[in-house]
Amino acid sequence: MDEPKKRKKPVLSVQEMAVFAMWGAIMYCSKLLMEWAPNIHLLGMFTMTFTVCYREKALIPIYIYVLLNGYFSGFALWWIPYLYIWTVLWGVTMLLPKRLPAKLAWIYPIICGLHGLAFGLLYAPAQALMFHLNFNQTLAWIAAGFSFDCVHAVGNFAAGFLIFPLVNLLRKIDPNCYKCG
Repeated sequence: MDEPKKRKKPVLSVQEMAVFAMWGAIMYCSKLLMEWAPNIHLLGMFTMTFTVCYREKALIPIYIYVLLNGYFSGFALWWIPYLYIWTVLWGVTMLLPKRLPAKLAWIYPIICGLHGLAFGLLYAPAQALMFHLNFNQTLAWIAAGFSFDCVHAVGNFAAGFLIFPLVNLLRKIDPNCYKCG
């Protein structure tokens, strides 16, 4: 007789699916609410907060946001870099310790701010490929947007100060949030 097949545990629980869908939607709504302030938003802060809390699974709300952004604003050429730009911040955050001591909480805003500063640089490879820019044209494109990247960096840096308290809050209220120690 064959043994009954064991059911595999689902990769995501129903609760996780609902929570991640909500976080992705909140990311998108926060972007819409902040559109009055060019290049200032909470997306970097959310990306880092979710990565600290949910580790690999943080990619789910991040890409829900990316897909919502494309769906409502158009899956045009501007959207293509969004497929990797947020993953860079996720990857850098994954390299940080899982539980950062409070005295090192200043690292979060710095990384968040640096991601804002590097946004044009991260966007540039896709821009160069899509519009056949040579190296000098790509550098000119980066330089032309640098002032916007500086504003982006300041906004991300300020929003980055919310990461540590939000991570601590999520660790208290969400059983799916990564807990250590």
